[in-house]
Amino acid sequence: MFILGQVYCMVMRINLDCNACCRKLRRILLNMKGVETHLIEEQSCRVSVCGRFHPADLSIKIRKKMNRRVEILEIQGASGINGHVE
Repeated sequence: MFILGQVYCMVMRINLDCNACCRKLRRILLNMKGVETHLIEEQSCRVSVCGRFHPADLSIKIRKKMNRRVEILEIQGASGINGHVE
């Protein structure tokens, strides 16, 4: 079970074909509430997102807006105060 007020770091795999796909994904992530930081690795088609969000809801929103399959590879819960991984 995921707690909404907690900070999560999630790694996803999204097929990013070109630079336009990366720009579109970056624009989507910047406009989402709860997302604090993100890292897009175009070569390995991986996206790392950290912030206060519900991981399943975030991946569904990205899938709908990008019209691409989103595969969640890893979810880490981090405490919001000191940043240690649980």
